[in-house]
Amino acid sequence: MQLDHDQLHTLLAALVENDIQEFRLEGDDFRLEVRRNLPVTAVAAPIVQVASAPVASPPDSSGVELPAGTPPPAAGSRSDLLEVTAPMVGTFYRAPAPGEPSFVEIGTRIGVGQTICILEAMKLMNELESELAGEVVEILVDNGTPVEFGQVLMRVKPG
Repeated sequence: MQLDHDQLHTLLAALVENDIQEFRLEGDDFRLEVRRNLPVTAVAAPIVQVASAPVASPPDSSGVELPAGTPPPAAGSRSDLLEVTAPMVGTFYRAPAPGEPSFVEIGTRIGVGQTICILEAMKLMNELESELAGEVVEILVDNGTPVEFGQVLMRVKPG
């Protein structure tokens, strides 16, 4: 099953018109989840996924393309670092608003439950909270950049 831009737009419009609160659609190469009007307690729950598995090495220059929906590979990884990945598709923001200080910088010590960034999806600002404590060593995404599900956002040295 494939879903083009026009079909996605039509689907989302139908969800809004029918006041559907939750919807999930899965295909062979994608998963779409839409949730609206969640209670405040659900939004405050940590939604950052932490992966400790090593990152796949980048493809060689043979022109091999990744399957659709596959996040771009990270540029190498140290085994002593944990990766914070995007739990959804959206736009990555480092600060709560333009002109305000970033939630974290390289070298910032973070704790469990601390807001580390915002992912905007469908005009909803989702604060991502850390599920681990440690020091931010790398921030791999620029402010205002679209991110894919599972894409590595930053790397943290636990401790």
